[in-house]
Amino acid sequence: MSDRNTLCESFLSQTPYANWQRGPLAGDASNRRYERLTSAEGQTVVLMDAPPEKGEDIRPFVRIADYLRAQGLSAPEILAQDPENGFLLLEDLGDDLYARIIEREPVLERELYEAATDALVALHQAPMPELESYGPRLMAEMAGLAFSKYRAGILGEGDADLQARFENQFEDILRETVKGDPVLVQRDYHAENLLWLPDRDGVARVGLLDFQDARAGHPAYDLVSLLQDARRDVPAGIEMQMISRYITAAGADESGFRTAYTVLGVQRNLRILGVFARLSLDYGKPHYVDLIPRVWDHFFRGLDHSALAPVAGLLRDSLPAPTPENLDRLRP
Repeated sequence: MSDRNTLCESFLSQTPYANWQRGPLAGDASNRRYERLTSAEGQTVVLMDAPPEKGEDIRPFVRIADYLRAQGLSAPEILAQDPENGFLLLEDLGDDLYARIIEREPVLERELYEAATDALVALHQAPMPELESYGPRLMAEMAGLAFSKYRAGILGEGDADLQARFENQFEDILRETVKGDPVLVQRDYHAENLLWLPDRDGVARVGLLDFQDARAGHPAYDLVSLLQDARRDVPAGIEMQMISRYITAAGADESGFRTAYTVLGVQRNLRILGVFARLSLDYGKPHYVDLIPRVWDHFFRGLDHSALAPVAGLLRDSLPAPTPENLDRLRP
């Protein structure tokens, strides 16, 4: 038995779930691993294995989960924890991911997106916890991954001066357009991370899974994450309807919000281009390359907005399109 399994067995032995049957659950892009534990009576809980030696830290997850639950939102209840060794036992919210529900019952698509939008409205009206800022400089640097990972991966070399010029110009755009009181942004709020819990009421019908990297940012950020999904095509009509729904429910300034939404869409999708290229080239996960054309389409569409004019030409000229040949260069 490996040292990690020994630590896990020791953790479980101190909980009421020590003798429950263990089975694997699908993981994510991180170093975290998940298992479902099942009792003889069929009750279930979820084990999170987040190795600290691989840079994982369960404490932010616990803190944000407790905060979200206090606001009436459906983050998993924390049943047991071992922060030193990186183990958590969580309430099992089930397997009904938005993406799977919509595949099986497409008639529910609009209802699910309405509920997810309403959950953001409720969250953004709650008192803010103390969080690090996801501000213009950091966002510009994260968007720069499109140069250091995606562009360099295709062309075989980086261009530090070009990347710095873009980041500085983009930071100015972000400072000008992404304004207002910050809210908690979960940063990966999309159909593969949301669960449908129809037996609950109101915004509690939306199960939340991935929020440990939460920061203080603009209210439009998680709406972009939801509606410009890297993993599935959200109908354009639903995207427009949900933006309007959010603006009306939150009482947001329409022009400013729509501009911020577009600019943040470009920022987020540039970052994802770089992250997916890095996951393939540096971590041997080439399946993320298959998602790049959708991400590119989201990014490229946003460049038509006048707020992006100072960098639109540079981006169009500098970033290679995701042709089949270019995508092959991103596969190890």
